[in-house]
Amino acid sequence: MMTNNDISDIARQTDDYCFHSHTQFCDGRATMAEMAEAALNAGMKHYGFTPHSPITVESSCNMSRDSVGYYLAECDRLKDLYAGRMDIYAGMEIDYLGPQWGPASDYFQSLPLDYRIGSIHFVPTQKGEYVDIDGRFENFKWKMQEFFDNDIRWVTEQYFSQTHAMIDAGGFNIIGHFDKVGHNASHFRPGIEDESWFDTLLDGVIDHIAASGIIAEVNTKALADHHRTFPNRRLWHRLKKAGIPLIVNSDAHYPDLINAGRAETIRLLKSID
Repeated sequence: MMTNNDISDIARQTDDYCFHSHTQFCDGRATMAEMAEAALNAGMKHYGFTPHSPITVESSCNMSRDSVGYYLAECDRLKDLYAGRMDIYAGMEIDYLGPQWGPASDYFQSLPLDYRIGSIHFVPTQKGEYVDIDGRFENFKWKMQEFFDNDIRWVTEQYFSQTHAMIDAGGFNIIGHFDKVGHNASHFRPGIEDESWFDTLLDGVIDHIAASGIIAEVNTKALADHHRTFPNRRLWHRLKKAGIPLIVNSDAHYPDLINAGRAETIRLLKSID
């Protein structure tokens, strides 16, 4: 298994890496072989696969537990195929669903993964039911009414509360898109990210990440369509000042988006003192 230092060292030595991608095993739109070939053609020297992990609730975006072995076998095949041309890594983006299910769970710790991303996509409702708040705003808006009584502050606070709990539990190298709730929340209530309580929640998470020693990704998936990264660009200086190791991931679901937004983001990050 890679250490946090291994991943950070790669990011310091080259810009030709990506440690967050999705394929046919979850909600990606291409096979692992197609994504690997696209990564090589894009000039990648280090490329990691991170399917959305199996989870304990129904989800069309997550891989099944039965497919994990096939995924790992395909990683091994591609590692051999690209040896000497590009290093390939078997990762996983693991959803945290409370103390019983997350990156630190025995099941995920037993898998022969090279590294793990810990991410929050699901938050508990007022009744304790976990609901996916990621994805398109139209779905988010419906779920706000259907499951959360349109209480956007509850959803936001639960998102960050789950983030703190996941960091405390540990078991992962990289925290994924840790302010992503702000995207849909801002559509639901414009200006919410400028409210003092929201900023206080972000400060708490940033401090917790810094104290934990984990790596934070700057996720460029939404840069072209929504003109933002996760975390938001206005947080970058705060992250650097806190001494948090940063890497830039495209979170690509399509082969032609392997490198989308990365060059611009890397350039801007390097310009911050």
